[in-house]
Amino acid sequence: MEQQGCCVLPADETGRVLDRLTALEKVISPTDIRQALLETGRVNPRACKLTYEVMMWIVLGMGIFTDMPIRQVFKHSRRFRLGGKTPCRSALCVARQRLGIEPVKRLFEMTVRPLANADTPGAFYRGLRLVAVDGVVEDVPDTPQNDAHFGRATSGKRGDGAFPQVRKLSLVEVGTHVEFAICMASYRTSEKAMFPKLLPHLHPGILLLCDRGFFSYSLWKSVTSRGVHILARVTKSMILKPIKRLSDGSYLAKVYPSVGDRRNDRHGILVRVIKYTLDDPQRTGHQEVHTLITDLLDETEYPACELIPAYHWRWEHEGVFDEQKTHQDPTRASKPTHLRSETPEGVIQEMYALSLAHFVIRSLMFQAASREHLDTDDLSFTGCFHILKCRLPECDSRTPQAFQAWYEALLHEMAEERTDPRRNRINPRVIKRKMKKWLKKRPEHRHPAPLTKTFMESVVMLN
Repeated sequence: MEQQGCCVLPADETGRVLDRLTALEKVISPTDIRQALLETGRVNPRACKLTYEVMMWIVLGMGIFTDMPIRQVFKHSRRFRLGGKTPCRSALCVARQRLGIEPVKRLFEMTVRPLANADTPGAFYRGLRLVAVDGVVEDVPDTPQNDAHFGRATSGKRGDGAFPQVRKLSLVEVGTHVEFAICMASYRTSEKAMFPKLLPHLHPGILLLCDRGFFSYSLWKSVTSRGVHILARVTKSMILKPIKRLSDGSYLAKVYPSVGDRRNDRHGILVRVIKYTLDDPQRTGHQEVHTLITDLLDETEYPACELIPAYHWRWEHEGVFDEQKTHQDPTRASKPTHLRSETPEGVIQEMYALSLAHFVIRSLMFQAASREHLDTDDLSFTGCFHILKCRLPECDSRTPQAFQAWYEALLHEMAEERTDPRRNRINPRVIKRKMKKWLKKRPEHRHPAPLTKTFMESVVMLN
């Protein structure tokens, strides 16, 4: 193994420099961090304060301490020592840029994985692991670099959106809320165009849940050729001519790559169609036609009355985005966008760090729930997140026994952070705040030229 330059900052008795992040080692191995750095060529040629390994932990800390600037993240990651000096913000930012995206991405690939086993509630349907795919856009700081790289929404006469936006597409294990594969692109890139990047993470034994925007003939073939099953919603306008009616109310049909192929019955793929509506006027989608298609063709083994509620587990993916955007890293007065990074490379690095931190929280919740034979949905993500931030400084890692005792106490406390039972609830598709009538902020307002006069020099007295 190539010798790394050591960190010259004083360490604790166990050799840890950022000793208040020791608890994260229960999920993210220091060995994996060093391996990720070596594989991506991040080797310090000489001793210094902010080594690559130290900065990897700081970037991970940014995913936990999301309400703090990077210098404060460093302070919260290291116990106070008399006379100790915290590196300045510019030094930390330069060291973070030097670290780059690749080692954080590689660590994500080495660490994050589906967690559910056969006994995990809500994680499997008839032996198939439930996985959902969905995308989200997040606001990034309004800098020229971010604007040029990611782009922003356009809204006709009202002008462009307030902030540039990055689009993220991810795969989520429904039963544990683990986001085990992600990819990022500019706002202009569609989710469907991004999806092929996630294909290597799909394996036999998965039932993939997709929303309407994902279906295409080529995507269907790409997924099913990997031994992965699909349950997808499609638009009601899609032509699905019945070939055979089945006993549970579903029917078999074919999908084609083009209109000409349908007309000549060429290259058709046999699918099963499930159409239904809702007769409760309180529910969103009341009296609309809902159409699901799947490659699970046997109505006896996979009845429609089971597949319809199984598809709605896809909404657990929306819960993951809520956990990340609303609770883990919310906007606030000091940070008006979802992310803090002012460069595209920093944005992508930060996205991987946030997802790694989310995996840490969800892994600990999974362990806590498993010990009490609970569904992880019975635990509060927000409550467990706050417990982790609160208890991190109390972690005693001086001996393996003390470390394990702290870990057992943490899991016990998380297991007590219960949520109310899920209700038979509805979510109307409405917004609380309408648009204001203020003038729209436009590009010419973002970077005004410096003033040439003082305030008093611009004052003109009137008679």
